[in-house]
Amino acid sequence: VQLQASGGGLVQAGGSLRLSCAASGRTFSIYTAGWFRQAPGKAREFVAAIRFSDKNTYYADSVKGRFTISRDNAKNTEYLQMNSLKPEDTAVYYCAASTQVIIHTSPSLYDYWGQGTLVTVSS
Repeated sequence: VQLQASGGGLVQAGGSLRLSCAASGRTFSIYTAGWFRQAPGKAREFVAAIRFSDKNTYYADSVKGRFTISRDNAKNTEYLQMNSLKPEDTAVYYCAASTQVIIHTSPSLYDYWGQGTLVTVSS
């Protein structure tokens, strides 16, 4: 499975961005997808995840109510709509996919990773 992330950029605080992650290859083998982020000098942290079968979602407390993860099954693409962005949301954002049927927040339980896309939120 190959993942291609896009949509990062520079935005002012309070603004919005939408990230996309297109999957290709053996996509029938993946059951959940997630977004993680990594700020300079910090560990990679969970942001949001979605289960394909029932569109069940889970969010980190830091983004709950501001970010929305979704998936277009026909396009094999996940999206992360980010609203009310804050400077502390600045990070490289990574999409990931898992063969697990249960949503997980640990990066180690994701099997495939896309390249990162940089999100910079200015104050």
